[in-house]
Amino acid sequence: MTVTDDILIIDADSHLTEPPDLWREGLPRRWRDQAPHMESDPDTGVTRWRLGDRWLLSPGAVSHAGWKHFPPRRPVTFEDVQVSCWDAHERARWMDEHHVAAQVLYPNVVAFEGHAIMALDDDDLKVAILRTWNEYVSDFAAKEPGRYIPVAAMPFWDIDESIAEMRRCAETGHKGVLWAATLARHGLPATTDSYWDRFYAAAQDLEMSINFHVGVGWTEEEFSEVSGRNQAFDLRAASGRTAQSWMSNAKMITDLIMDGVCERFPSLDFVSVESGFGWIPFLIEGLDWQWRNYDGPRITGGLLPSEYFLRQIYGCFWFEEASLDMFHRYADNIMFETDFPHTTSLSPGPGSASPSPREIVDRARRALDPTTFEKVMYANAARVYRLDP
Repeated sequence: MTVTDDILIIDADSHLTEPPDLWREGLPRRWRDQAPHMESDPDTGVTRWRLGDRWLLSPGAVSHAGWKHFPPRRPVTFEDVQVSCWDAHERARWMDEHHVAAQVLYPNVVAFEGHAIMALDDDDLKVAILRTWNEYVSDFAAKEPGRYIPVAAMPFWDIDESIAEMRRCAETGHKGVLWAATLARHGLPATTDSYWDRFYAAAQDLEMSINFHVGVGWTEEEFSEVSGRNQAFDLRAASGRTAQSWMSNAKMITDLIMDGVCERFPSLDFVSVESGFGWIPFLIEGLDWQWRNYDGPRITGGLLPSEYFLRQIYGCFWFEEASLDMFHRYADNIMFETDFPHTTSLSPGPGSASPSPREIVDRARRALDPTTFEKVMYANAARVYRLDP
């Protein structure tokens, strides 16, 4: 692993581009003709994932790293995608080049297209699609030991299947679970409803962090609006929608604290992923302000919202600079991410204005005291994901 001035840099949010044969080779044989697979969209010629009668995201839309053009132009076929997006050894070489020791790995298809999986009629197939991804990412991580941190995708529409899959994945090296902040939009109990307490209790017992990645659990309409995939590309609208989406976890953080989930599960870690950090201090200060003015401490005798946050909630930063001066106040609650290889990631190239991860790390080193820097770049992620030093 690469050492940057004696600090191991851990990337708390990256994405693994799924290869074309993942499900057709990984699913049990009886389902392979129903598996997610790639086809060329006859209207555009762009290779896209397809499930049943639904067109899903294209691999190029989530694999912009190294691409020669700025959006909306993206890799057209899977063959146009940079190899480091999907190959374990090439990914490790990219990480070495950019001084990243380890990456937390998130999916694309099962993360953002959960609505399409839920729409299938076969309940067993739905779970099998998630399980196949979880097995794949575990095998991927084993190809470069110590470099990759798998996070398990959950069949969030079924609490019993989610608990069973979480327990299975905890035994195969996964260090947390991917969960949805928007369950109520799918006719399920709200994410913070006591209905889910059995799931949170099991996660707490297994020391599996709950990771809320922006976009996970969105409806088909919501994801299409933010991605712009079903409409003509408008540069201003697309940029605005993306920036706004990063703050969509504000409600999730608020509800975890104010609906009592943190109080009920004091040892469970929650992570707001690909959502930035600069807006969080205002949110937490605002929650404390309201709580005090409603005399909340007298009513419940509980902690302040900020105290729950500091105890067990985490945010991630990548490109932002203006908020660095506030990091020392939240030094135990911030992690570094690259979002590789998405359009908004720290992936310098011909079609990106991004600085390299190393440049961002050097900028943070200059702005932060050494203790805060080490926590943000390594120690917090090592603790949350239970990494062996």
